[in-house]
Amino acid sequence: MSENVVVVATWHVAAGELDAVLGALAGLRRASLAEPGCLAYDAHQALDDPNLLVLVERYLDAAFLDAHVASEHFQRLVVDTVVPRLASRHVERLRSAL
Repeated sequence: MSENVVVVATWHVAAGELDAVLGALAGLRRASLAEPGCLAYDAHQALDDPNLLVLVERYLDAAFLDAHVASEHFQRLVVDTVVPRLASRHVERLRSAL
């Protein structure tokens, strides 16, 4: 039996890069939600630090997450566009503990 996979990604955007990252993130969210197996894709911005973004994504199972990471839009928007504009990035892959 497969189980849902949750991704929590924390991005700290480099100074002066927030608008570019938010633009790419909007396109990434739209494309990701259209993927089979993507159940949720939410982005949050810290109240005390607008350059701190937390993404919470949920996929039907790990295979759908792997397909997401391999997708053209992930490679173009995250790898090529966002990552070079980040001061730091941390990604956790999680499953339900209960």
